[in-house]
Amino acid sequence: MTRYRYYTASSLDGFIADQHDSLAWLFVQEHDEDGPGSHDAFMADVGAMVMGATTYAWIGDHLRSSGERWAYAMPCFVFTHRELEPLGEGITFVQGAPADHRDAIEAASGDRDVWVVGGGALAADLAEAGMLDQAIVSIAAVTLGAGRPLFPRRCDLRLSDVARNGAFVVATYDVVGSPTRW
Repeated sequence: MTRYRYYTASSLDGFIADQHDSLAWLFVQEHDEDGPGSHDAFMADVGAMVMGATTYAWIGDHLRSSGERWAYAMPCFVFTHRELEPLGEGITFVQGAPADHRDAIEAASGDRDVWVVGGGALAADLAEAGMLDQAIVSIAAVTLGAGRPLFPRRCDLRLSDVARNGAFVVATYDVVGSPTRW
């Protein structure tokens, strides 16, 4: 069965990017690439990706400035209302609610997991649609004070695992239901 898994990093105060959409704070944190929360171990179960337009644009800016190429051979669905250029093969731009694209995403994943790359608003949309199963968050020992939130709306989670990887606490949460009102 396909699982939707939000695999990301966050500052201690709950931001995935600073107020300028920069991830510079993330890349200076000490970690073991083969330790808990390893990207390679996570990716072994992934068959497709979904991301929002801001995350996709950030990746595009990084690729253009570094001269690197799109690194993923798997299908990628980008939720956007903008006109964006494809950064590589297998990228599909979609509009509308996540549930409108569920069948296509799951068919593309080949019964493997779907990596919810970011951002937080898309993860919250997926949770509200009953399409987010897990959040794996590497929490860095840094505060940003402002920026793009991990989740911009309420989401009910249950901690299922915790580990340490260098400067990060790697917390795995199961999504226990759609957001509720107080």
